[in-house]
Amino acid sequence: MIVKGQKINDRYEIRKLIGEGGMANVYLGYDTILERDVAVKVLRGDLADDEKFVRRFRREAQSASLLNHPNIVQIYDVGEDDGNFYIVMEYINGMTLKQLIKKRGKLSVPETVDIMSQLTDGLAHAHDSYIIHRDIKPQNIMILDDGMVKITDFGIAMAINASDLTQTNSVMGSVHYLPPEQASGKGSTIKSDIYSLGIMMYEMLAGVMPFRGETAVEIAMKHLKNPMPSIINANSSVPQSVENIILRATAKNPKNRYNNVRELYDDLKTCQDKSRQDEKRITFKYPENEYDDENTKVVSNLKDEIKEKEKEKEPDLEIKEIDDDEYKDKKLSKFTKILIALVSVMVFALFAVFIIIPSISTGRELTVPDVSGEKVAAAREKLEKAGFKVNATMKQDYTDEVDKGLISKTKPKAGSKVKKGAVITLYKSAGSEKVKIEDYVGQDVNKIQAKLEVAGLNVLVEPKDVENRKEYEGKEDIIIDQSAKKGSTLVEGDTITLYVPNLPKQYPSFIKEGYSLKQVQTWCKENKIRLTVEEEESDMTPGTIINQSRPEGSDVVEGADLTIKVAKKKEQVPETPTTPDTETNPTNNQDTNNTGENNN
Repeated sequence: MIVKGQKINDRYEIRKLIGEGGMANVYLGYDTILERDVAVKVLRGDLADDEKFVRRFRREAQSASLLNHPNIVQIYDVGEDDGNFYIVMEYINGMTLKQLIKKRGKLSVPETVDIMSQLTDGLAHAHDSYIIHRDIKPQNIMILDDGMVKITDFGIAMAINASDLTQTNSVMGSVHYLPPEQASGKGSTIKSDIYSLGIMMYEMLAGVMPFRGETAVEIAMKHLKNPMPSIINANSSVPQSVENIILRATAKNPKNRYNNVRELYDDLKTCQDKSRQDEKRITFKYPENEYDDENTKVVSNLKDEIKEKEKEKEPDLEIKEIDDDEYKDKKLSKFTKILIALVSVMVFALFAVFIIIPSISTGRELTVPDVSGEKVAAAREKLEKAGFKVNATMKQDYTDEVDKGLISKTKPKAGSKVKKGAVITLYKSAGSEKVKIEDYVGQDVNKIQAKLEVAGLNVLVEPKDVENRKEYEGKEDIIIDQSAKKGSTLVEGDTITLYVPNLPKQYPSFIKEGYSLKQVQTWCKENKIRLTVEEEESDMTPGTIINQSRPEGSDVVEGADLTIKVAKKKEQVPETPTTPDTETNPTNNQDTNNTGENNN
């Protein structure tokens, strides 16, 4: 376990936990050699012995280390220390795009286009290096204070197949952005990243994801089958040119999507131009329904595939119709008889496979009985008595409507008409997917925020005034209150607010602490304070701070004015000549006396 103060590779000092994931934890670290903050991603201890996860972890480092782009988080170092596999990367002091959307509700069109332009520029660089991200989602996008966008977590996402979709907890975070080809188990391409970008663009403008549901399977099926909702209906300020970008990026058929991310990037650059104000809604060249479930293929299509395979296996045969006279006059060779026999067997086999066997096995249509609310054994027995087969694999369903452990629904659903002998899948209620709230007061807000977000909650962190500020000095990240109390329960998507001490920065005593003018200027720049410098003659050393308009201990407010007075050397006043007096000018005295005598 990694603890505060521990050093990785005798170089990276761990400061605090800043994120938790299913595969790795991320810590704020300090590079003691280069003297800079870094992010240290460490493979979870319970996975360090699993070769599969170690390979994936190393793959991320190898993939990302090949990339050098301002919109991609930079990798500094990778290694292993005392059984801990780690990646050291650029530390991003900002928020995730997911947090920004939660905070703002929805983003404006110019903001969205700017973020998307940076993302596509970075991804184009990755695709040029033959690297597909495969897990594009707002949680993997960082937004810096200056608006710079950074893409994180390259290479850690596995291609998701159909069986993974039953593991709700493991893929729910990513399934909202899952391309149809991944949902159907066909693997990822650069167009898969484009689809995820389009879903994310919709979320930025609408404030919500386009496809939602109670389970990962339900959401994935919507990606496969449901048409993309109109962003204009969700946000009337969005122009048609921008909606067309979303529609083209999220086309279910990859043939209808942008050929590469550069095309998407170029489209973004012009989407707000006046020349595109009257743009019409996009139409697709290729059909959009190519991603139906593999298990629901139409029999005729399957027949065509088998016929094609048979053609590949057998030589081309020309079958000629022979009339009775020709048949009588011409003896059939032994070879010809064998060929005719083979063709007959083949035709009969195809007829049996597609006509006879299905008609025998399926029989008439039956109504699926309603077994919701029943125990598993009773539901299975009821379905089998009704003439159906029951899938040996049962699936979970999170719902409030049916008690945990009982059957909540079936697939095909109750009341639908299906062939006799069809396979019915049972769904067992797992209850509502609730998060029980604990008492988080006194704990680190970053750790609790990561924990609750992993559980599917929206977490807001807000400052709260405290009476005794000195009591909380150095404890800026400690939770002092929470909106949901201990013992209460929330469900996925609910919001909880965690409160931390409101400890605004205070003005130091620039005089007592001996700040130089340059140090004061640097401090004001960091805290966004408008500084005015005045000089005043003083006996103190020139450059010494002798007065400040904001008193020590007062709260720092961005944009405020501060005036300081700096000592300067007193100017030397030149000496003026003295006026002669009576003692130094005897002539004047004598004249005075003489005058007096004359008057007398």
